[in-house]
Amino acid sequence: MPMYQPSGRRREDDTELGLGGGGQVLDVETAVKDGILGGGGGGGGLICEGGMTEKLDLKEIVEELENIEVPSVFICPISLEPMRDPVTLCTGQTYERSNILKWFSLGHITCPTTMQELWDDSITPNNTLHQLIYSWFSQKYLAMKKRSEDVQGRALELLDTLKKVKGQARVRALKDLRQVVALNSAKSTVEDNGGVALISSLLGPFTSHAVGSEALGILVNLDLDAESRRNLVQPAKISLMVDMLNEGSTDTKINCTRLIETLLNGDDCGTDTVSSLSLLVGLLRLIKEKKHQNGVLAGLRLLKALCSQEPVRNSLVSIGAIPQLIEILPNFDPECLELALHVLDSLSSLSEGRVALKDCPNTIPNLVKLLMRISESCTQLALSILWSVCELAPEECASQAVEAGLAAKLLLVIQSGCNPILKQRSAELLKLCSLNYTATLFISKCKLTRTIQ
Repeated sequence: MPMYQPSGRRREDDTELGLGGGGQVLDVETAVKDGILGGGGGGGGLICEGGMTEKLDLKEIVEELENIEVPSVFICPISLEPMRDPVTLCTGQTYERSNILKWFSLGHITCPTTMQELWDDSITPNNTLHQLIYSWFSQKYLAMKKRSEDVQGRALELLDTLKKVKGQARVRALKDLRQVVALNSAKSTVEDNGGVALISSLLGPFTSHAVGSEALGILVNLDLDAESRRNLVQPAKISLMVDMLNEGSTDTKINCTRLIETLLNGDDCGTDTVSSLSLLVGLLRLIKEKKHQNGVLAGLRLLKALCSQEPVRNSLVSIGAIPQLIEILPNFDPECLELALHVLDSLSSLSEGRVALKDCPNTIPNLVKLLMRISESCTQLALSILWSVCELAPEECASQAVEAGLAAKLLLVIQSGCNPILKQRSAELLKLCSLNYTATLFISKCKLTRTIQ
């Protein structure tokens, strides 16, 4: 059970409420005067709709404001959650009623915070603190609700503006709408009032990159229905996205990539619709931009999805994707690395892909280093690619693999707790690697001592 540690440092909110440590109200009159208790702005926890006054439910408010920073005096020392029904013990410490009753039910006869033995086990409702908590949360909730309504009104206003303006005025309106949509409270307003169709209609063969960039930045953050997806996979719109993927800012490139991936997941868009050479070249450029990890991840995710089709795999091999990916493998984080290995494994299913992997001098060293280092999934993918390469040219590649330490790594895989299929593939690859060596020489090549160290 978590124990509350009183802090000597008072929060700014505590000072504003006139509250000190230990749950004591220092100046209730000041709190009332400042509007924290009744009277002062915020309606005292009352909300008016259509002439009807409705009292807010504290439990629902607290759940709605779960991410807000709460004054420490409102926090139960046992659960470290805001109190809804505060009660005070004879020691002067205040707790949530249900939490302190549970503490007593476990046989404790002490105060959880001070560990003093209780001379009186009665609990007294702390009505003043309850009213403070209720009023504080109510005002925060009403302020949030008002901001939300203001944002939704602004979104509707901008949608109306976009129907009327052109040129730089349209770009400014899109910029403003993009900022508004970043607030979750406005997304549904835009979606429910024809915003997706309106913004999609702005994309076409004559759309400027300034307009296109802002429009894509909005669309990528909205939920697209089937009709919107069908509209966006039109050749002219896809062509614009591909152009901006190759020529736009990094932020625009990432948004293009994410939107195309979203469209690809729909029923109305096949890989043949979007898999142009220009798109693949743009994705490879994005993946090689080391400074922008979000771009690398987005690019690899889309590349993996596109590799499900053989024509795409052939195109990737033809534009030199394999050596480019092999060279930057060591720079990837685990998530990106697994995606890149999926892509390379897909390309190794082609004869041209296997030749390209064999001809790349760093294929075997870089893949051997990954075995038993990142995850079982990465080990399995790396082994699959290594098998394809070594099987293609056993005499040339097997010896290179052994010199890179593959045999020792395979022995570790076989002796590990990996799945049986992975162990079987390791045993087969180990046998293939040993064909060009005598038993004594092969054992010496395994470098077991160094591997164990």
